[in-house]
Amino acid sequence: MQRWQHLMPPGARVLDVACGSGRHMQWLTQRGCRCTGIDRSAEALTQASRYGDTVLADIEGGPWPLMQHGLPQVFDAVLVANYLWRPLFPMLLQSLAPGGLLLYETFAQGNETLGKPSRPDFLLQTGELLQLCQCLRVVAFEEGFLPSPARFVQRIAAFSQAQAQEAAQRPARYPLSLK
Repeated sequence: MQRWQHLMPPGARVLDVACGSGRHMQWLTQRGCRCTGIDRSAEALTQASRYGDTVLADIEGGPWPLMQHGLPQVFDAVLVANYLWRPLFPMLLQSLAPGGLLLYETFAQGNETLGKPSRPDFLLQTGELLQLCQCLRVVAFEEGFLPSPARFVQRIAAFSQAQAQEAAQRPARYPLSLK
């Protein structure tokens, strides 16, 4: 997540999905972002609430809690780490403001050979993030093995389409991270 934070505008409104105790929120808040974290664990949100707004919700079994006037609340960036609930993906995309950034990293096929998660429901298939993000402008994608701790992952950095008028004025520049 830190690798692509430079793509967020100063003061970005960030949604951290399945935020846990807020480690990403803490890092982003220290860099001037305004964070909202959502998780189903009240205990974890007690810690996360130090770094921004928090929402206690069962996003797998209940309705999406971040609605305004019948539409999903939008954010400059949506980030998801180590979490996969495929039915939620359309809502995540709708939660991106025009030109908003999606940062997503989670476990992929192959991880079942190392331990948990090992169920196919919790592992991305080969190239699945690319397919799920086909309506976005992908600026980075990785898929493979990371040794410490040992795991198979996919990660993506992708932008929603900017408003037509803005896009016509100048081509978008997305600086690549050299780290």
